[in-house]
Amino acid sequence: MNTFMRWAGILVTVFIAAPLVIVVPMSFSSASSLQFPPPGYWLGYYRAYFTDLDWLIPTWNSIVIASATTLLTMLLVVPATFALVRHKFRGKGVADLMMLMPLAVPHIVMAVGYYSYLGDLGLVHSHMGVILAHTCLSVPIAFLVLSANLKGFDRNLERAALSLGASPTKTFIHITLPILRPGLIISALFAFIQSFDETVVAIFISGRDAETLPRKMFDSIRQEADPVIAVISTLLFFLVLVGIATPYFISTLRSRAPTPSRSPAGAH
Repeated sequence: MNTFMRWAGILVTVFIAAPLVIVVPMSFSSASSLQFPPPGYWLGYYRAYFTDLDWLIPTWNSIVIASATTLLTMLLVVPATFALVRHKFRGKGVADLMMLMPLAVPHIVMAVGYYSYLGDLGLVHSHMGVILAHTCLSVPIAFLVLSANLKGFDRNLERAALSLGASPTKTFIHITLPILRPGLIISALFAFIQSFDETVVAIFISGRDAETLPRKMFDSIRQEADPVIAVISTLLFFLVLVGIATPYFISTLRSRAPTPSRSPAGAH
């Protein structure tokens, strides 16, 4: 079983990473369009990306929108998760279902609905409109991650703190939050990636002033297949890889850190 799981993990990793074998070389290509194998190699398209406002402005828009989406998502998900995981009330099953509903509905269907609803509010082609739409898409993913962490939380730790005189607020800040920190970080990271990478809804909702990077890439590949797309794809992959690996790297370093020895009482 362990051998099977190991090989399954290897095959999945290879399947996910295989496109990089094509995309990374194309990002260094000297061709005027996406071409594999590249006829030659240079860094011109990396320079073009970092100096062209047509690409930098959508990149900045995506960063702003994804950051705001992440903040709004966590403000909604954290209290909702605590309420749904730790309390029983009438309609709890329906509330759970509503939190996960966006995962079951095709993005194109949601995009049409968002366009109609946000259009009535005058928010189509605005940053706020994209943020609200992306928040609806990010909530289910963040909820799944955080609820899994909260269900495995040992509440005896909180009870012990309360029995020793700590207030509920101090218990939450000093006991609950530190233990749930990895889940909170991963939830926020997934919400950010979901927003930054989303294309379908952005095509409907974002306009010239709120154009996101995925929409810019989609429009570019339809019109001219600019090799800058390969540059952005390569950079995004490694940024996501670093973002996902960093919490685990920090956790590993902390677990391997030597525990300071305590001297016996009265020793000099």
